[in-house]
Amino acid sequence: MENQRVKLGIPKGSLEQATIELFQKAGWRITLSSRNYFPSIDDGEIYCALVRAQEMARYVESGVLDVGLTGLDWILENQARVEIISDLVYSKATTRRACWVLAVPEDSDINSLEECANKRISTELVNFTKRYFAERKIPVEVEFSWGATEAKVVEGLVDAIVEVTETGSTIRAHGLRIIHTLLESNTKLIANPTSLKDSWKRSKIQQIALLLRGALNAENLVGLKMNVPESRLDAVVKILPSITSPTVAQLYKTDWFAVESMVSEAVVREIIPRLIDLGAEGIIEYPLNKSVGSQDKIG
Repeated sequence: MENQRVKLGIPKGSLEQATIELFQKAGWRITLSSRNYFPSIDDGEIYCALVRAQEMARYVESGVLDVGLTGLDWILENQARVEIISDLVYSKATTRRACWVLAVPEDSDINSLEECANKRISTELVNFTKRYFAERKIPVEVEFSWGATEAKVVEGLVDAIVEVTETGSTIRAHGLRIIHTLLESNTKLIANPTSLKDSWKRSKIQQIALLLRGALNAENLVGLKMNVPESRLDAVVKILPSITSPTVAQLYKTDWFAVESMVSEAVVREIIPRLIDLGAEGIIEYPLNKSVGSQDKIG
């Protein structure tokens, strides 16, 4: 529809660069400017804004944005009424699954949630943490942390912290131990429910979701192409992993065949020597931007 655009929220901060790279693989080039919070994108049907992940769900809920990317943790923290369109769990170090954990000093007497009763807890995830303990009828005092959360418990300003971690290494490095996991979070593509009632916006949001999913599917895949003599074709095809089966086409006026398949990048170094031993020639490995199937279509 002429002059109509979907307002897209790009998470500012740790997710920012990984998200821009994901969109590029999906087919959109987003260009940042250090002078403003409105990146340009090579699609006249999309308008971009940089928004902190912590605030994204509120802006999508209010309709300031039609669609955006943020973590499940911040959706729950804001109790935002948004539509979760798709999981976006991708392998970039800043966008893997993360856990919000309860941690205490190594020498603390606290060993369980129940032993936090009447204790002081510091966290950035205040509302969720309050609800979590209240639902379990454990009275605690929860205060907002502006940063350096680990230091607050190390210095004895609070009894425990609820902090986000992927491996727990930073928490342990501060002399803390984890006693409970409150929430496992990952990145979500979310949309405003009213925007989804607009048929044009819904179609555009579905397009974005489909191609992002396709880019994620291809993250750890590569393409392999090779030429194989007819006498060794069955043996080569037998060891080639693929989504359905490899593509095979006879070369013009020869008894050789071109064979092509998508394989996991992790197995390439193992499989190429075996393919050579089986008679494959001219093996080419190439990167993939997207792998899309009917299972990736968003309803």
